Amino acid sequence: MPDRPSTIAAIYDIHGNLPALEAVLATIDERGIETIVVGGDVVLGPMPRECLERLIDLGSRVRFVRGNCDRLVVDAFDGRELGGLPSAVQETIRWTARQLGRTHRDALAAFPKSVTSHAGGLGDVFFCHATARSDDEIFTVRSSDSRVRPMFAGVDQRIIVCGHTHMPFIRLLDEARLVNAGSVGMPYGGVGAHWLMLGGDITPVTTDYALEAAADRIRATSYPGAEAFARDFVLASPDADRTVELFEGGT
Repeated sequence: MPDRPSTIAAIYDIHGNLPALEAVLATIDERGIETIVVGGDVVLGPMPRECLERLIDLGSRVRFVRGNCDRLVVDAFDGRELGGLPSAVQETIRWTARQLGRTHRDALAAFPKSVTSHAGGLGDVFFCHATARSDDEIFTVRSSDSRVRPMFAGVDQRIIVCGHTHMPFIRLLDEARLVNAGSVGMPYGGVGAHWLMLGGDITPVTTDYALEAAADRIRATSYPGAEAFARDFVLASPDADRTVELFEGGT
């Protein structure tokens, strides 16, 4: 039986991984979910144009949120400096921008910083990329409430969905539940495409897909980091605990 129309699929951090996105969208359709919130970082990866076009083609079913990488790709398209980012990262951002046309750039630039949408049984849900005040701020499931609380100051919703760190979790912050949707295209803590269903309850989902075939498709692109992407984020996945330690060590 299909999910109720007020069920939302939250898909974050696709990073140009078209095979993963295709698999997730197929699962969403199989489950009868009409509303999709795309939580940012759509394009920085091997198949940026294809991923963005696939989502735009879904029309009013999709609501977008801007990710930090979407913002940086727009900066590169417009010829702006990319700050103090490592040269290899700048190369991938500029490569991604070159794959896009003006309409793609304008679509990315129009993504809002956050959206609110109603999920049946849960009420209004606040969606942002990293935190309410920043698209590139990092916190983890272990971060103290005192550090996280200012990141979401002024948000009244009791359910807040974010991404950015690519690791699914649910944690409490005062009266709110903070939910990380994980990553469709560059997952940490386990292979497959990670996303959320919201409606009646909060349900983390992992969609399996043909990893070897996906890796081959990614290697066939001209993306500067294609081989490493296929090896590290499709056929394998960074360890979540070690990544949390790294992120917390830098705060």
